[in-house]
Amino acid sequence: MALVKHIIGGASAPASPQVKTITVDDESVGQRLDNFLIRHLKGVPKTHVYRIIRSGEVRVNKGRASADTRVSAGDAIRIPPMRVSEKMAEKLENPAPGREFPILLEDEHFMAIDKPSGVAVHGGSGVSFGVIEQLRQARPEAPFLELVHRLDRETSGILLVAKRRSALTQVQNQFRERETDKVYLALVKGAWPANNKVIDVSLHKYLLPDGERRVKVVPNDHPDAMRSITLVKIAQKLEGYTLLEVTIKTGRTHQIRVHLASQGHPIAGDEKYGDFELNKALQKDGLKRMFLHAWKLQFHHPSTRKKVHLNAPLPPELQSFVDHVTPAPV
Repeated sequence: MALVKHIIGGASAPASPQVKTITVDDESVGQRLDNFLIRHLKGVPKTHVYRIIRSGEVRVNKGRASADTRVSAGDAIRIPPMRVSEKMAEKLENPAPGREFPILLEDEHFMAIDKPSGVAVHGGSGVSFGVIEQLRQARPEAPFLELVHRLDRETSGILLVAKRRSALTQVQNQFRERETDKVYLALVKGAWPANNKVIDVSLHKYLLPDGERRVKVVPNDHPDAMRSITLVKIAQKLEGYTLLEVTIKTGRTHQIRVHLASQGHPIAGDEKYGDFELNKALQKDGLKRMFLHAWKLQFHHPSTRKKVHLNAPLPPELQSFVDHVTPAPV
């Protein structure tokens, strides 16, 4: 049987079990009890969180509560002693190294960072930590830091992090209702047809035998089809490539990568859906990452409701590659 350690609120605790009481702050008002506990009990499996709620070990103002109970400011949440595996305890005792990232815009509600390629946005699936864990470690005084949306590990560019729960829910609602404008820059193989401006192709997520996530194009009548819409505009024609401005109207996993590849024009350097022989040649030519960059983002500020315009220029390694590729003949 694996060794376990007691934890209280996400940190290793003395050997003797202890009860912890957390007071709900203003930023957590209206949150479901299960989500509130999951955020505070770092490292505790969700199944355990739901078990202690069902068993009545969690108390809200000394009374039993269900997972969907909405918490209020000042509520006293009693949490019983919790255990995690030795492996998880070591992870909690040796947290992610603190790291700041280039800031595009920041106020008391959110921050917009320019995420570098090769950094996951959060830990999981073989990744010990990501942007959000590093930011939390770098800013221990921050009471609330949560990802508003996600970018693939290989994708660089604009990433929003909420500093208040109200900002998180408001901006996520804008993403959900398609009230935001997200534009990416992608370099694809070949000459993109000028008349191919809308890709309206359904996608389906599945797992490889080793558990790795993948996405594929499926017919619209597929039982698990997710309608996915991508808008494409030619930004620059190059010899053997096309630089595209890509706007997504639906935020599906790997949507841009799969949509562009499905049209016969995979993204340069894409190791999952790309042209693998081309990728080898590109590495020799200096392109050692996928050429996909979250370039522009527009949304309404969660407090003022004024429109926010963000722009993250191409990283030097991508701009340098474009500059050294011969323009296509007119």
